Amino acid sequence: MRFDKKILGSLVDIYSDDVQFRDPLHAVNGLKNLTDYYAGMMDDLVECRFEFHHSMEMTARGEAILFWTMHYRHNKLAGGKLLELTGNTHLLFNEKVYYHRDYFDAGSMLYEHIPLVGFAIRQIKKKVGAK
Repeated sequence: MRFDKKILGSLVDIYSDDVQFRDPLHAVNGLKNLTDYYAGMMDDLVECRFEFHHSMEMTARGEAILFWTMHYRHNKLAGGKLLELTGNTHLLFNEKVYYHRDYFDAGSMLYEHIPLVGFAIRQIKKKVGAK
């Protein structure tokens, strides 16, 4: 699934007006704020797509978990080269999604690809034996 400005118009069909969105970097309430957040994220993205590996759905409860890999290229990260990030999404829904929470390693997504900060994070990971 491509994540680009073409999807912004369809968010009204997916999310409720009072949607709550959370990820390791932001907390956003309301469809307009979520649309603005997504639009802002897309400004410097050269490309972004999600590869969904599997999901667990509890339809009777209106709940789903999606497991994914994001493939992205950003003008300000890693010299614009293609990067990957794995994560998962927890959704609560009735007719539309009213709760969306993404879980991922913000360091792997962002901080490790900023020159000085990235170097420091990689050194810390080496010392504690993290990959």
